[in-house]
Order: sequence, then structure tokens, then C-alpha cells
Amino acid sequence: MLYFRQILILLVGLYTVRVVLDVLGVEDYGIYNVVAGIVTLFSFLNGTMASATQRFFSFALGRNDKEQLKKIFSVNIVIYIGIAIVAVLLLETVGLWFVNKKLVIPPDRFEAALFIYHFAVFTFVVSILTAPFMAIIIAHEDMQIYAYVSIVEAILKLGVVFLLMYIKADKLELYGVLLFTVSLINAFIFISISLRKYEECQFKKFYWDNSLVKEILGFTGWTLFGQVTTVGRNQAVTILINQVFNPVVVASRAIALSISGHIGVFANNFNTSLYPPIIKSYSSNSKNEMFSLIFNGSKLTFFLMWIIALPLLVELEMILNIWLKNVPPDAVFFTQLNIVESLILSLSLPITTAARAPGKMKTYELTLGIIQLSIFFVSWRILKMGYPAYSVFIVAIVANIVMFFVRLVIVSNLIDLSKKRFIVNVLFPIIGVIVLSTTPTYIIQKTLPMGFIYSLIVIISSVIFSAITMFYIGLDKNWRNKILFYINSKTHKFISRR
Repeated sequence: MLYFRQILILLVGLYTVRVVLDVLGVEDYGIYNVVAGIVTLFSFLNGTMASATQRFFSFALGRNDKEQLKKIFSVNIVIYIGIAIVAVLLLETVGLWFVNKKLVIPPDRFEAALFIYHFAVFTFVVSILTAPFMAIIIAHEDMQIYAYVSIVEAILKLGVVFLLMYIKADKLELYGVLLFTVSLINAFIFISISLRKYEECQFKKFYWDNSLVKEILGFTGWTLFGQVTTVGRNQAVTILINQVFNPVVVASRAIALSISGHIGVFANNFNTSLYPPIIKSYSSNSKNEMFSLIFNGSKLTFFLMWIIALPLLVELEMILNIWLKNVPPDAVFFTQLNIVESLILSLSLPITTAARAPGKMKTYELTLGIIQLSIFFVSWRILKMGYPAYSVFIVAIVANIVMFFVRLVIVSNLIDLSKKRFIVNVLFPIIGVIVLSTTPTYIIQKTLPMGFIYSLIVIISSVIFSAITMFYIGLDKNWRNKILFYINSKTHKFISRR
């Protein structure tokens, strides 16, 4: 259900970017992304607490401790309200000053930029207050609810696109208002479902526990550092490009981040479904089950991205020309590089989840955070030396390779995960899939002439090669048997009905 949800969201997202880019224009689209990027810089507040909340919810559910679950929910509601207040104060002071004084915005679009900035702040605050309710749904592993609500959100955003085309108003300002409206509707649905379905969300009694607050904030503190460096590095590099290059280059980067982001959500959503069972298996001391989830989860997370990433990598220029009416310069190359970075990151997602299980985050977040910060400083240095804009993507790819191995070493020490078993059971099969699916796809692409039909042949071939190599090289015998049994059972059921 999560995969189907993401296919729909991907299609809606790609279409939305195409229309929004056309309606707003390249300059306004670049302005929106750099202004909204200031707000996104503060999303570490929300991301940090979401990670902590899911960890503590899942840990309590793994031990079947209902009273502790109620305490965790009550404490988190208070903390989230505090975060919302802090976010508004920071964004409407420091953030607003930065927009006014530091961003490069054409004078005739400055008022519109300020308008959408305020609505981006409102949208962000709503997302903060929605987060604990989303977290409790995920912790209970009610992924269908999560998927259905996300599908509704995608449809609403599609509606935003059509309203943007037909309502007469400043399109940039209207876009900010409509996205805020969607966030309100989304929040109402998540909160309503949680209040009705889960006992711990019904506020029959307010719980407070100072020791629990201290434990959550201690976990959150180091996670906060990790989130700050991750979000800060991405958005700071976008702002850095805004300072060095023109808004068209920023738009090219925004398109690259948008496409790779939509593809990456396939991996992120699958990892979302892995988060509760990995934490629960650790809390119940079922280590073999946890290791199995990490090994198989890492492979499947990567494969869910690769099946879409490979055709995009080889035929991206044709796809962008069909998708966008005006393809900004550098958008193709930027996107290809960012997809590579996202693929490397996807391999690390289950390892990152496992790192949170023991609750000892200092070494992990401090080490990874320093590497994340280095991406920005190295990018700043090479741009100052006159290197082209795409060099920041190269820096990020190299850093992500380093971070993968650093994560593996740290997590192996935290939970006794075997590095050798991970490399043999996960990394080697993935390398095999990459080589054996990319090589024939590349040969076919270079053999066939250019043209839409030939590009479709290349795309279909890449998917077939990926699926075959994943099945025979990527999966072990046990998983192959599971898949064959599932297909046979469904086929038999279909035949018997007829």
C-alpha cells in the first residue's frame, strides 16, 4: 500500500512541479524554493522530535506497556507545542531578517516573497502539531491509514495545481496560501483518526513524568544536532548557490532535489514501515529478528529506489523534455547526480533506524553531523575557487559514501551487528544488481537510435533487467521462495475464482 501510495504521489508530484514551474515561471519558482528553504532550515525541530517520538512509542509498544505509552504521548504533546512556539519566534525574527537582508530577490517580487514566507511559516507550524499523531499511527504499524491519508494529501495538492491555473491572483502568493490550506486539512484528518482510534491519544488523563522528559530530551538533543546538520547542509547549499549564481541555477537545483526527493520517498516510506518492528525487536531482545530486518530491509529499500532510478538515470533528458515545458540549464545533470546521492543514502536508512534503538545517540550523531557540516564548508570553498555549480553534488556523493561506512562501524558497536555479514549479505548483492542491470541497459541505449519509442524500449528493458537481477542476485533463496509462493497463491486463487 505504501508503494502504491508513493507511485501516485510521484506522478502527482512530477506533474505538479511541471505545472507550477510553467505557471510561476523559472524566476518565481526559484524564489519560492529559496524563500521556503529558510523555513525548511528549521524543520530539524520537527524532524528531531518525530524521530524521538517514534522511537519511544515503538519501544513502549514492543514491551506492551500501555501506561508508559500514555505518558510518552502526553509529554510529547507539551514538547511539540513548545517547539511550535520556538519555531515561530525564530522564523519571524532571525529568519525574517535573513530574507530581508541576505537573499537575492528581484525588487519587483520582494513583497510576494515576504508574503509566501509567512505562509510557509504557518504551514510549518501546522506540520509540527500534526507530527505526534502521525508518529503514533506509524508506531502502531497502521500503514494503510498512513498511506490513505497521504493519498488524500496528494490529491489535494493536485487540486492546488488546477486552482493555481484558473484563479486570477498573484500566482506566487496564491501558491503559498493553497499549500497552507492543504496542510490544515491533512492535520485535521490525522488528528481526528488518532483521537478516535488510540486510547493514549484521547486525553482522558494528563500524564507527566520528569524522568521521562529528561530521557526524551536527552535522546532528542543529539538527534537535534544530526537533524540540524542534515537539513542545514541541504538548504545552506541552496542558499550558497543563490549567492553565487542566478535564480535559474537555483531552479535547476530545486528540480533536481524535487525529483530525487520523490524517488527517495519510496525508500523512506519502506523504511518508515521498518522503523517500528526494528525498535520493537530490540526492546524485546529479539536480536536475530532485528538483524534480519536490517539486512533484508537495506536491500529492499535500495531495490525500491533502483527500479525507478535506473530508467531515470539513462533517459532523464527525454523525460524532462516531456515533463517540463522549459527545462532549466543543468537540470538534467544536477538531477542525475542527486539521484546517485539518494541511492547511497537509501542503503543506510535501516542502519540509521537501528542506531536509534539503544537510545545512545552521542557518538553516532556527533560523527555523522561533523561530516554533514563538512559538505557545506567544502562546497563553499570549491565554489569560491571558481568551480561549477554541479561540483556541490560531487562533494555530497563522496561524503555520503564515507558516511555509509561510518554508520556501519558505529551501529555494529551499538547493537553487535556484524560488519562482515552486512557487506556479504547486503553490499555485494546490491553491487551485483547495479552492474548486471546497468551494463545491458547502457548497451541497448547506445545501440538504438534517438527517439521517443526507442527511449521507451530502453526504459522497459532497464526495469526488466533490474527485476531479474534483483530476484536472482539481490535476494537470497528464502526470499525467492517467499515471492514465488505468494505469486503462486494469488494465481491459484484467481484461477479458482474464474
